[in-house]
Amino acid sequence: MIEEIRIRDLGVITDATLNLGPGFTVVTGETGAGKTMVITALGLLLGARSDAGAVRIGAKSAVAEALVHVDPQSPAALRAAEAGAELEDYDGAAELTLVRTVNADGRSRAHVGGRSAPVGVLAQVGEHLVVVHGQTDQLRLKSAAAQREALDKYAGAPLAAELGSYREDYARWRAAAKELAELRDQARDRLREAEYLTASLEEIEAVDPQPGEDETLKSEAMRLGNLEELRTAAAGAHAALIADDFADGGDATSLVDAAKRQLESAGEHDPALASAAQRLAEVGYILADIATELASYGASLDSEGPERLAEVESRRAELAGLVRKYAPSIDGVLEWGAESAKRLAELSSDDTRIEALEAEITSLGERLETRGAALTKLRTDAAAELSRRVSDELTALAMKDANLVIEVEPAGEPGPYGADTIAFLLAPHPGAPARPLGKGASGGELSRVMLAIEVVLAAVDPVPTFIFDEVDAGVGGKAAVEIGRRLAMLAKHVQVIVVTHLPQVAAFADHHIRVIKTSTAADDGSGVTASDVRVLGQEERIKELARMLAGQEDSASARAHAEELLGSAGHLQ
Repeated sequence: MIEEIRIRDLGVITDATLNLGPGFTVVTGETGAGKTMVITALGLLLGARSDAGAVRIGAKSAVAEALVHVDPQSPAALRAAEAGAELEDYDGAAELTLVRTVNADGRSRAHVGGRSAPVGVLAQVGEHLVVVHGQTDQLRLKSAAAQREALDKYAGAPLAAELGSYREDYARWRAAAKELAELRDQARDRLREAEYLTASLEEIEAVDPQPGEDETLKSEAMRLGNLEELRTAAAGAHAALIADDFADGGDATSLVDAAKRQLESAGEHDPALASAAQRLAEVGYILADIATELASYGASLDSEGPERLAEVESRRAELAGLVRKYAPSIDGVLEWGAESAKRLAELSSDDTRIEALEAEITSLGERLETRGAALTKLRTDAAAELSRRVSDELTALAMKDANLVIEVEPAGEPGPYGADTIAFLLAPHPGAPARPLGKGASGGELSRVMLAIEVVLAAVDPVPTFIFDEVDAGVGGKAAVEIGRRLAMLAKHVQVIVVTHLPQVAAFADHHIRVIKTSTAADDGSGVTASDVRVLGQEERIKELARMLAGQEDSASARAHAEELLGSAGHLQ
């Protein structure tokens, strides 16, 4: 709901603030006072094209600002939050500020929730907040999708449940049909892929690589390629540890053993030397073990020769062939092979999968046909009732010969919302062909048509705020009273703001705002015209209705008539 609108330097309005509330608010004023600037300001806040001509003469820019209260989880609040808007908590709701600035050169800026944003964001937020019905404004229900959605909401829970089941089946039907088409379109490519994978897996299986085998063979090849150096190193180290039987005892083992014996002989006199002797004994054991290992290592080298190196290099060449084709390492080759085996199994089951998909598509198609027929029946019944109710409203709004025609026609094939095409048409009088909304009626008539539709849909398809401009164009008397009455009915569900020149309509409002024009003449013949906005109290409201009725706000008869109007509308205290 819009709590407040502030307008500065827009048209003839210099600086005005409209404090709005729930229910029905009417905006009145003399011709040329600037009533339509309220609609212009709201249009700017809803993302309408900016016009430098709307900026007040002599001003650098015009500003329209609105303070709106929204549900924190509403689409409008969520879209604003996505744009970086700051939403203030307010009595369980979220408070959102919308601002549009238009410079004198025609350029404009938009702010949503205190953050600069593209003008398109204003439009995206505004479409969930406000609907404007005016002489030149677009219809809320102009698109087939919007008309279908409105009819479905009017049809209620039975259709919603049936539509939910239909949409689940439709999604599965589309997914199955897409997969089947891909299988058929790609059959040749998939066959070539299967042949390639089969040959590749056979090649890998013939080589039979083992995990980590390439690194193991690389290490062995390096060793076999340096046998003499390794043999010399092992023999030299062994001799340094344990000398031959006829050596002079300068090897490491003999020297450690001699040191150990020296310490053992003196160790009985000092525990520290005994401990050192024990540690030297452990060193001797370690040196003996290493010497044994070196002897064994040397013997193994003697058993390996060029033949084994040739075998290793041959095996490495086989593995390298796989690595070049399939992965950077043998482990990668094995992983590629495992994934390819799964893919090959999938490709090999194409025929079976195609048969299963064909059966599934047939079954789902039959279910869609059944559910679609049920949707058509529910929509047809709802369309008849909605059409009748709106047509009754049109009769009360001085369009007694007009009828709203809602067509529910076959779409030819299932769609995401059924197999129906929905169209809202207006037949202006008996015998005239029904035409799409907006093409067979004047601006005032169209506003009344939309009022009739909104009144009927208000309980099931509400938008927080409705604005009507010139909804009463071309009518008066009893029809004007009925327009006011229906605007009041609509205001029980949503906020309604109406710009009007008819006192019969204004009398039904919960809040009355008057736009007042003042002109100041200068000695040189020039002058300044400005407008202000005022919320009227009870006495001021009677005077304004009297002015609207007779042009004489102080006329006793006009005041009496004004009081009568307020009394019949239930607003006279």
